[in-house]
Amino acid sequence: MNNPVYQTVIIGGGFTGLFTALHLAHENYPRSVILIDKDERFCFKPLLYEYFDGEMDSFQVVPRFSELLKGSGVIFVQDTVQSIDLHQREVKLVSGNSYNYSNLVLALGSVTGYHQVDGAREYAFPFWTQEDAIALDRHLRDCLQKAVQTEDSEQRRKLLTVVIVGGGASGVEMAATLADFLPHWYSALGGNSAEIRVVLLNHGKEILDGDINNPLREIAERELNKRTVPIEIIVEAEATTISLNSIQYKHNEQIETLATHTTIWTAGTSINPLIKDLPIPKEHRDHHDRPLVTPTMQLLDFPEVFAGGDCAAVQDNSLPPTAQVAYQQGANIAQNLKAIALGEELKPVKVNIRGTLLKLGVNNSAANLFNVFEVTGEPGHLIRQGTYLTLLPTPIHDFKATTEWVDEEIFHHHLSPQDVGKKVVQAVEIVSAGVVGILAARKLLKMLGEEEKSK
Repeated sequence: MNNPVYQTVIIGGGFTGLFTALHLAHENYPRSVILIDKDERFCFKPLLYEYFDGEMDSFQVVPRFSELLKGSGVIFVQDTVQSIDLHQREVKLVSGNSYNYSNLVLALGSVTGYHQVDGAREYAFPFWTQEDAIALDRHLRDCLQKAVQTEDSEQRRKLLTVVIVGGGASGVEMAATLADFLPHWYSALGGNSAEIRVVLLNHGKEILDGDINNPLREIAERELNKRTVPIEIIVEAEATTISLNSIQYKHNEQIETLATHTTIWTAGTSINPLIKDLPIPKEHRDHHDRPLVTPTMQLLDFPEVFAGGDCAAVQDNSLPPTAQVAYQQGANIAQNLKAIALGEELKPVKVNIRGTLLKLGVNNSAANLFNVFEVTGEPGHLIRQGTYLTLLPTPIHDFKATTEWVDEEIFHHHLSPQDVGKKVVQAVEIVSAGVVGILAARKLLKMLGEEEKSK
């Protein structure tokens, strides 16, 4: 290509894309950086449940890109990508604008996958964005208001029945959250909270099957049953048809029907159409049709293009589609982009899976730390909150909050961990780095100490 434009274009402002941009700014990357996303706001998806149930505010969970990138030098463009021409190194936008690049970062993530279930796209509520959370919130409040006003018991039962399709981490977290706060909402309106019904439909034989959170399955099943209203789990149930007032599913070779005004879809994802349309041969894609990338996160056929997060698969290295993987990949992509600009050697990306975190209701979570030990209840909740709070992307002047750093001196200055809960405190020290981790660890230590005294 003659007279190339020396600028990096990042498509998608999720974890991989945003953290690539922030790290490039922090590392004083010598080239222009353009971040393109169709939305005005970044969505911190793991905390979308906290935004949904009112535990956290919008400025924490869905901050504006303009605020996050303020003073960074990164140019944010709110627009929808129409096409990507890898041969001409050009990104075309719906607005009619286009951008050429010397390097491209594909960070488009995945999209909700409805798996050709009749009516799913039209009648089921996805839970992927701020708009999804707002729409579901309004719908549920409307259902509860109508239920408390109707004397028709059958109609009230429909209004108070919520069905979640998909028993992966998202479905489990949604079910647990709803089973805790819907009864409180309904009681506040004068209704009988015992009438709330939360049903979790799972295609497989057990929830969290094949998920990175599978080691927490027994804990999750136990906690789901302990929510404000126990959650009904129906396994080996395949959703077949969703309508405005019901869902049909196949179970034990029979078609069953559940009457409900609310079906929530958490049954998996599909590849982004823009990624699917790229001129990448089938042999350079995985079984989910995602393009394969080298250990340095470059496309096999187009080394000037990097890809990470949900929309790519690293060769010979299976990684879960989680936030901790995506933001680490973003940091490493930024390092390799800077290496290219400076003529230095690229380094393979190293992702450190530090454990899994699963929300199991209001102020309740489970944490599986390094596959060594598990923490549940409020201590698990503190670890989850502390971990995610340290990862919240912030404006560039406070960038340390988005990086992986552990201040041993401060931690040990403020804490003298004793034997009780020592492993938990050490885990918080590692997983929840910095001041937020310290505060969480201090409270954990106090709680655990009190538990030990009460024995």
